[in-house]
Amino acid sequence: MTETVLAPIGMLLLAACLMAMLSRRLGLPYIVGLVITGFLIAFLPNSPELPLSRELIFNFLLPPLVFEAALQLDWRRFRQDLFLTLILAFAGVAIAGSVVAAGMHYVAGWSWIGAGLFGTLIAATDPVSVIAAFREMKAEKRLSMVVESESLLNDGAAAVGFGILLAMAEGGAHDPVTIAWSFVLATGGGVLAGVVISGLALAIARKTDDYLVEMTLTTIAAYSSFLIAEHFHASGVIAALTAGLVVGGVSAKGIIAEKNRPFVLAFWDYVAFLANSIVFILIGMNAANQPLQELGSVVAITAIVVVLIGRVVSVYPLALLFVRSRWRLPLPYQHVLFWGGLRGALALALALAVPVTVPERSAIIVAAFLVVAFSILVQGPTMPWLLKHFGLTERG
Repeated sequence: MTETVLAPIGMLLLAACLMAMLSRRLGLPYIVGLVITGFLIAFLPNSPELPLSRELIFNFLLPPLVFEAALQLDWRRFRQDLFLTLILAFAGVAIAGSVVAAGMHYVAGWSWIGAGLFGTLIAATDPVSVIAAFREMKAEKRLSMVVESESLLNDGAAAVGFGILLAMAEGGAHDPVTIAWSFVLATGGGVLAGVVISGLALAIARKTDDYLVEMTLTTIAAYSSFLIAEHFHASGVIAALTAGLVVGGVSAKGIIAEKNRPFVLAFWDYVAFLANSIVFILIGMNAANQPLQELGSVVAITAIVVVLIGRVVSVYPLALLFVRSRWRLPLPYQHVLFWGGLRGALALALALAVPVTVPERSAIIVAAFLVVAFSILVQGPTMPWLLKHFGLTERG
């Protein structure tokens, strides 16, 4: 039994290592290479069957990825653009989700609840996809910070919004006061879980200078904050994000021994590499198994088009609000924010969580896979060119 589980994982990790070396030689974004690898593996004879489930993503892959992304953020830079990224994230998800929902309802003929669930789950750019891509491309520091911060925050916003819509679909209250209170509880509960769990981990870490213990404590902070928040119906994404920010910011002040900090960060780089490798290869494998007849369907084309339109409407008008402020975003930054809005594991996890009582559940899952595949395989490979065209790389 153990061999049947470990052998496919070993094969996937070997493929990921080979693709990592090849993608760097070709100048191809790593995540793009991973998804292509997954596609190719899916068509091999006797290829392993490894389904991408919500439980796998939420309970195993997403917590360390969100935590690691937040851990690596420069707190000073993050704080400087926090107001801007909060608006882009929370208002942006609401705007983009509404546009997508309206498009799927009026063009594809979906029910409002099915269209709303899809609009919410697909509106947020996925931090796993975005951060992996932008680190690989060495984008300008402020641009990279804005894109990474927005993707982390809107990820949490989308997860909270999806949870509220899901409760409504299952018979929950529909009045504005209840919805607003649910949003506050989910968001605040996530922040509270992240602060409390990471605070406890750091309090213990002060008592030791053993880097192995410190690595273990940060691992506990990542998973426990996420899973405890989800258990109490708060946002696990916001909890892991908060925990990562707390550990990254506070540990820089000496809570984690200075000599051990490079080891802890290197450990999380490695964890992120493993999780990224698994999630994107599995995305490729599972996308390849979607029905071929759906690829050119009206639903697929509509989904891709309305998602792009939703991103346009959520980026440019909101950026215009800051044109005369210190948070002003240059137009090239806005272009990158729009086209660099990649989707990934979170969208698929939420799509798989849509209840069977929603008539469009199967269509939502297929549409989510196709939008994710388009964003990674079409938008992803063109991002290096876009950054170089506008001179937005560190070398540029």
